[in-house]
Amino acid sequence: MAREGKRNRKFLGTRNHGKGNAKNRRGKGGKGGWGRSGTGKHRWTYITAYEPEFARHGGHFGFSNPNAHKVKSINLFEIQNMANAGKLPSKEGKLTLEFDGKILGSGSLASAVAVRAKAASEKAVERIKSAGGSFEQIGQ
Repeated sequence: MAREGKRNRKFLGTRNHGKGNAKNRRGKGGKGGWGRSGTGKHRWTYITAYEPEFARHGGHFGFSNPNAHKVKSINLFEIQNMANAGKLPSKEGKLTLEFDGKILGSGSLASAVAVRAKAASEKAVERIKSAGGSFEQIGQ
């Protein structure tokens, strides 16, 4: 049900507008602290409206390890999906895949694929060879 009129009309002449002692809710102390305090609660709309970069990071900034690097990886089932879709080139009658990362052993291969990659797990190499394919490690 819609409210009739503005809420503050109801409190005209009441001295504290239903907010406790007349000294309460004065100044910055009534607004939840300084700086970015309350940005996860009552000031979240301010953050989303005026500081979207802060919201994207969830409020976390700082240093990241410049030496950290994530290794690109691909699973066997993804290679099989590529083979089924006809996305792997064929050389000398064998499907080939050259990948600048690591081959992981999740899934299985039904096609004989000659794989060249920087690295592969033991299980991946075993499954590639059992499917009739081959694995060759390229320089790091």
